[in-house]
Amino acid sequence: MAQNSDEGTIGDRAYRRIRGDILQGRLAPGEKLKLDRLKEDYGVSVSTLREVLSRLSSEKLVVAEGQRGFEVAPVSVEELKDIASLRLLLEVHAIAQSFQSGDMEWEARVVAAHHKLAAMEEKKKSEGSPDNETWKRYDWEFHQALISACGSRELMETHGAVFDKYLRYQMLALTDRGEIAAREHRQLMELALKRDAAKAGEVLKAHITGGVEHALAVGRIV
Repeated sequence: MAQNSDEGTIGDRAYRRIRGDILQGRLAPGEKLKLDRLKEDYGVSVSTLREVLSRLSSEKLVVAEGQRGFEVAPVSVEELKDIASLRLLLEVHAIAQSFQSGDMEWEARVVAAHHKLAAMEEKKKSEGSPDNETWKRYDWEFHQALISACGSRELMETHGAVFDKYLRYQMLALTDRGEIAAREHRQLMELALKRDAAKAGEVLKAHITGGVEHALAVGRIV
């Protein structure tokens, strides 16, 4: 039992690392995932890698090619738009529930998450190129804080999985809308404190739509 537990821990760690490298773009869309190289890079057995890659295949982050092995899932304009639409649908619903049920502790989480994100956005504005991974993690944490009082773990987990796929496209584009996005984040924080879910839904729609348009304008996603 102890050995199985250790193997599970090793497998989970490898899963998180490989998944993170896909989402961050370090493993590029369409890249062949050769088991011998992955074994060296991640320090796990081939059998563990097969399990991890099969798990990622079920999330549609990896494509299984039968006898030919695995590769990182490709990206497309159509998929980005589809993911963005699904994210908007889930997040607008979750915001409405969260704004209605949120208490003082929830407000504190929203304000704290926005404080970190705003500081990173200001740093990016002044320095030009901060830690992109930290920046996007703070972005994820802020949007998760907004919906954290929705009362549904399943909704939050589903939203998180969709948000991760949306994040992958943002990291591939490696660009943002600067002050426009920062202003929208600030508006969402203020609307959360006012419990104005209807207006927040409008801001979120502009936020996501604008993000998609900006990512496509860069020309790195075809």
